[in-house]
Amino acid sequence: MQTLPRDIHKGMRVFDSAHHEIGKVEDFRFSENEDQPWVQPEDLDASDRHPDNSLVNDIAEVFDPDELPEELRERLLREGFVRLDTSGLFAADRYILPGQIASAAGDELMLNVSKDELAKAH
Repeated sequence: MQTLPRDIHKGMRVFDSAHHEIGKVEDFRFSENEDQPWVQPEDLDASDRHPDNSLVNDIAEVFDPDELPEELRERLLREGFVRLDTSGLFAADRYILPGQIASAAGDELMLNVSKDELAKAH
């Protein structure tokens, strides 16, 4: 499973596979088991979480007020993601999965997909 680059940070300029700037990194979250990569997602449970740091609270904090399908939310939390603040007055934010990232260096995040291939917030 691919993971997010360690040098990612808020404010990075994001470019699609055609090298067009499509926005900036608004937020990001590493996968749930980033600190223990040998643990498979099916091995994770909520037994070690504190009530104020539950999965439900994590989802609400990260995605509110976005309306994303539950399956997509779970995948984003499981794999990690970058929330892209897209340019444009009516542009919806989008979510980038680790496998959609070609490289990260300095203040630039390069994708291996087009903007239209990214998960879109409603």
